[in-house]
Amino acid sequence: MAASKIVPFTGLLVLYVAALYFITQNPSFWTRHTNITGPSHMTFHAPRFTPEVLLSAPRRSPAIPNSHGKLAVYTASTYSFKSHQKTSEIKVIDITSGLSTSITNERTASDPNWLGDTNELLWLKEGEKGATVLVVGNVEKVGQTYVAGIVPGPISNVKLKELGPGQIAIAFSGKSWPNGTLYNVEQEPKKLTTARLYDSTMVRHWDEYVTPQKNAIWYGEFERSNGQWSLGPVTNALKDTRLESPIPTFGGKDNFDLSSTGLLFVSKDPSLNPAFNTKSNLYFVPIEDFSETPTAKPRTLELETLQGAATSPAFSPDGKSATFLQMEQNGYESDRNYVVLITDIAGSQAGSELSARAQVLKIQKDKTEWDRSPSSVAFNPDGSMLLLVVEDKGNDVLFKFDLKDSLTDTPRYSEPVTGPGAVSDVRPLKDGSNELFISSTSLIDNSIYTIVDPAQPAEARTVSSNSRHGVSFGLSSEQVSEIWFQGAGDYQVHALVIRPSNFSHDQKYPLAYMIHGGPQSAWTNSWSTRWNPAVFAEQGYVVICPNPTGSTGYGQAFVDGITESWGGLPYEDLVEGFEYIKEKMPYVNTDRAVALGASYGGYMMNWFQGHPLGRVFKALVCHDGVFSMANQISSDEQYFPNHDLGGPYWISRETWERWNPARFTGNWSTPMLVIHNELDYRLPISEGLAMFNVLQERRIDSRFLTFSDENHWVLKEENSLVWHTVVLNWINKYAGLPPFKEETDSGVYMSDGTQLAVG
Repeated sequence: MAASKIVPFTGLLVLYVAALYFITQNPSFWTRHTNITGPSHMTFHAPRFTPEVLLSAPRRSPAIPNSHGKLAVYTASTYSFKSHQKTSEIKVIDITSGLSTSITNERTASDPNWLGDTNELLWLKEGEKGATVLVVGNVEKVGQTYVAGIVPGPISNVKLKELGPGQIAIAFSGKSWPNGTLYNVEQEPKKLTTARLYDSTMVRHWDEYVTPQKNAIWYGEFERSNGQWSLGPVTNALKDTRLESPIPTFGGKDNFDLSSTGLLFVSKDPSLNPAFNTKSNLYFVPIEDFSETPTAKPRTLELETLQGAATSPAFSPDGKSATFLQMEQNGYESDRNYVVLITDIAGSQAGSELSARAQVLKIQKDKTEWDRSPSSVAFNPDGSMLLLVVEDKGNDVLFKFDLKDSLTDTPRYSEPVTGPGAVSDVRPLKDGSNELFISSTSLIDNSIYTIVDPAQPAEARTVSSNSRHGVSFGLSSEQVSEIWFQGAGDYQVHALVIRPSNFSHDQKYPLAYMIHGGPQSAWTNSWSTRWNPAVFAEQGYVVICPNPTGSTGYGQAFVDGITESWGGLPYEDLVEGFEYIKEKMPYVNTDRAVALGASYGGYMMNWFQGHPLGRVFKALVCHDGVFSMANQISSDEQYFPNHDLGGPYWISRETWERWNPARFTGNWSTPMLVIHNELDYRLPISEGLAMFNVLQERRIDSRFLTFSDENHWVLKEENSLVWHTVVLNWINKYAGLPPFKEETDSGVYMSDGTQLAVG
């Protein structure tokens, strides 16, 4: 750290003017401020929230406190559109001051965890020939590290559990060969053919072809000797079981847990085809010695009343009890999650005994059965409560409920611990305390760290806001509000409203009507780098994000209402919403309205095209949407259309065809931008090509944008900037707003041989 200096006033004035000029010429410039005592923190300020700002702003992971509750570790990454490179760091934040210190900026460093009751950290980095290196460093001696072990392949999702002095159990995930050994693509034998042969589905899943290599959970033990930690042999806990965990594609740490008594994980039922079934089971592997192979195979917990997907297994702090979530119906991925409690899990000797010790908890709120569906569950630090993250009316809220009398029929009452926003991670603040360290986001802030005492939730205190509660983005909570309007039936529909930062009630703004995907999903008060409403609002729109029938967070009956009604109740709700906006929101100009949607939202753009609501919009944007219902037979997870449309195509053809947007192409007339990516195996690219062909043949103003290296989403920063540029220019053209950015002749090839640049 450089020593401080005294600068004359005239020098300060010159420096100030020069800095002001530089920042005005470089609006997405980030500045690093350093505290003279040592730690540093990244701050930034953008005069206008643009796609460049969204995509280049520092991104923080959820933070993990140490056992003393004084420090928390997290990862941070930043993308530069000037150097076209991403920088990554592992950082530690002082929970009292909010200042952060960089521990390492090695490009491949990831997955940091505290090593027991110390100030030492364990993290992963890429090694030679595809191996993974386990690195140990001390936050008090930054830069001094050593290798604690090397695993001969890629691994991730590290979990640690202290066993005793100088002993720590470790569990992590990594792909394995059919024989149970760790898979390493760099050591795979050279292939002489590109052929793939399948005898059963799935053939493809999400964005890759299914291969013989499967996810597995591995465990081992760290021992401390002569002042250093070293990793002993590791064991594949799933070897010779036909089980796979974490469950592809999005399963991670939420699919397994580690305690001193063993390993807990969920896996799809191996007796059922995963393309047609969601049924998962909970498995417990008792482990007496983490340096040895297990003496028993995984014990299976199956409940007759719950036959659906399972997730979020968690041990109690003492490892004697456990909890997890499971749905009731096999084949319905959006069914309600029920909370299951298992007592004395370590004492069970067989799967049947394990199942007998499981209880589906009865939860109430406001003296009625709680109809919300938790996304995660965990014990509080002393094991007396369960902590649930639950989507509730546009927020992802942390709820608590007491486990007292859990073995009786007495219902437990859920109580909220957090307010507006979206909780993404919950950790104990420190040993011996029930205070919680919570990571969250909102529509205006991409990372917030907060300390909450569940007994006094109103006294929550913020440790750090990555954007200073939106100020650094030029955003404010005053831009965000909500409306409720009458739906197609006897119910109210909720929508989030995001206004421009320079909003005035005396002006009228064009409407951006944004329809979410899923369809069993919802717009929430959370951050996104893909569909961020604030980016559109800052172009000059009033953005309205409705949650029509089928949306989550409003009770299971509301979710179920979309079943066999894809273009029915949700469409009617959206019609009612548009009429409400037109009549009740005088500052919204519905004569300059545009609509956008992805996935199911893209389906709805096509449904709009064929129905009257499509005529009220000046332009539409359809991203990776459904064009032909029958083509969903080519999708990966067949249980999804089979459930939502009442059965397979040959059984429920009438329902499939009733809600088929392709039936109404004769009505299409609204200008539309179609986006569809080549690696989208959920909705293959033929869907987007079919839409574009119809639009072109009908001589409707249209464009087609595709990315050869993106899936159902656009994730790469440079691609995302192109996506935002094309989308914003398209809707601004029809809404009467200035172009977001000029499309010049270098960068991205267009169909006429010219190129499109957005830089």
